[in-house]
Amino acid sequence: MSVVLSRRSLLSLSIAAALAAGIASPAAAKADDIIVFAAASLKNALDDAVNVYREKTGKTVLVSYAATSTLAKQIEQAAPADIFFSADMDWMDYVEKRRLIRSDTRHTLLGNRIVLIAPKGSSATVDIARGLDLAPLLGADGRLAMANTDAVPAGRYGKAALQHLRAWDDVAGRVVQADNVRTALAYVANGEAPLGIVYATDAAVEPAVRVIGAFPGDSHPPILYPVAITTASTNPAAGAFLDFLLSDAARPAFEKQGFRLVAPGS
Repeated sequence: MSVVLSRRSLLSLSIAAALAAGIASPAAAKADDIIVFAAASLKNALDDAVNVYREKTGKTVLVSYAATSTLAKQIEQAAPADIFFSADMDWMDYVEKRRLIRSDTRHTLLGNRIVLIAPKGSSATVDIARGLDLAPLLGADGRLAMANTDAVPAGRYGKAALQHLRAWDDVAGRVVQADNVRTALAYVANGEAPLGIVYATDAAVEPAVRVIGAFPGDSHPPILYPVAITTASTNPAAGAFLDFLLSDAARPAFEKQGFRLVAPGS
C-alpha cells in the first residue's frame, strides 16, 4: 500500500521534475541526431558527457530521461531510440530477450549506491543496520519517498534493502511512490516527505537534501548501469557515441557525479 500526496503537490512536483530532467523530444530530432533513452538518475552526468561529445564532434545527441522501466516499455512499443542506458540489469535483460537491443553492443558501464536522505535542515540521524526503525524519523504522518517499488530500479533496490534490514513491513504503508527517482528526490527537497531513498549520485546534485545514511551494499542487488544500441537504430553515429561513453574521454563526467566506473567489457 502506498500513500498519495495531494493532487496539487503531485502536479507541482511532477512538473518540476520534468523540467529538471530536461526531457528531449525525439519528434524534434533531425535524421542524423543520436537519440538516447536514459535512466533519470543519469541526468547530470550524461548531460555533461553529451556536451563534451558535441564539442569534440559537432554531433547532436538528444536524451530522453525517465524511469528505466518506462523507457524499456517505450522501446518495446517502437519508440525511436538509438541507445538505451538502463539503471539496472533486469530491464536491459527484458529488452534483450525481446531482441530490442544488439547484444554485441551491450556493456555494463557504471555502478551506484542507494542512500537515505532528509531535507537539508533536518536534524535526523540514523544507524542503517538490521532492525532499522524509521518510524521515529517519519513522525506521526510523515511519508518515505521512493521510486515505484515494483518497477523502477531505485525503488526496487530500496525495497530490497529495507526487506533485508527487516524494516519494510513497518514502513510499507507509509511509502509515497514516485514515477522515477528524481521525483522521489524532489519530494524530500521540497519538504513534502521527511525521508527518501535515492541514489547517492542524486543526493549529491540536490543541495536541498542531505544524506543521513548509506545502505550496505550487501542489502540489495548490485546497482549496475548497462548500455546498448537498440535493434531498431539505423543511425551509424550511434556506435561512435557508444564508443565515446565507454572511453576515458567520458569518464570524468561520470566520476564527477559519484558514479563508479565498471570495466566496459563486463
